[in-house]
Amino acid sequence: MDEKIVIAHRGASGYLPEHTIESKAMAYAMNVDFIEQDLVLSKDNVPIVIHDIYLDDVTDVATKFPNRKRKDGRFYVIDFTFNELKTLQVLERFNPKTGKQVYRKRYPKGKGNFKLHSFQEEIELIQGLNISTGKNIGIYPEIKAPEFHQKEGKQLTEIVLKILSDYGYKTQKDNCILQCFDAKELERIRVTLKSELFLVQLIEFTEETKNLKHFATYADGIGPWYKQILDKKVNGKWTFTSLVSNAHKLGLKVHPYTFRADALEEFSTFDEMMQTLLIEANVDGAFTDFPDKVLSFLQK
Repeated sequence: MDEKIVIAHRGASGYLPEHTIESKAMAYAMNVDFIEQDLVLSKDNVPIVIHDIYLDDVTDVATKFPNRKRKDGRFYVIDFTFNELKTLQVLERFNPKTGKQVYRKRYPKGKGNFKLHSFQEEIELIQGLNISTGKNIGIYPEIKAPEFHQKEGKQLTEIVLKILSDYGYKTQKDNCILQCFDAKELERIRVTLKSELFLVQLIEFTEETKNLKHFATYADGIGPWYKQILDKKVNGKWTFTSLVSNAHKLGLKVHPYTFRADALEEFSTFDEMMQTLLIEANVDGAFTDFPDKVLSFLQK
């Protein structure tokens, strides 16, 4: 993995509702290197491809099953069977309190007929396309909220590792990168569960960037928030923290998240964001909602 890799973040989620099969097929057709799957368990232990343990910000669950919310007012994937989950409509991400779409210029909320699907269904789609096209596009699953699942008496990680193994993803050579924000859990995957997969430690908080040496004892790469790479802007040019160079010294790959053309924040254009992070900061890959834009930039 020496060239820069493009990871379709929740699929081609800038164009179609995130984590839908349609969004994954579109990302595949864009020729990405990897397609991401966030994984949460259903009540009957089926790993569902969805960004979070909640259903109410990407589906019509509040309308279909109004009485199934928990005390906190949220609807949880884990409280529904796979068959129940399949009856829900998937919508463009919205704020459950206001009903307003998060990214206003994206696919219109409530249009079309999108459904939730299992991890196995998505692997079969990607592997099937690999056969029919002759390409070899990889998968990039994430173990979501392992501690929450354990408290609920569920073994998300073991179930996911078994499925990966059943579908031929066992070692670093296989086209799979496994990621998790929970450092204890990712270390357990390597040390206790003895996984030989390529592992990426996701990083949310700046203080975690001090733990790189420890991460390097079990992980092959890190997935930081891109802002942890930026330092400050001097005369129109960005300077960088030592995160990327420190990671590279330890042999860790760096795949920051999330490159969004419609949420630029620090940058004036998407090109500036890509030039700054991919070229000047020298990261090894990018999670993006707009894979076609990142691919065409890298081809240039």
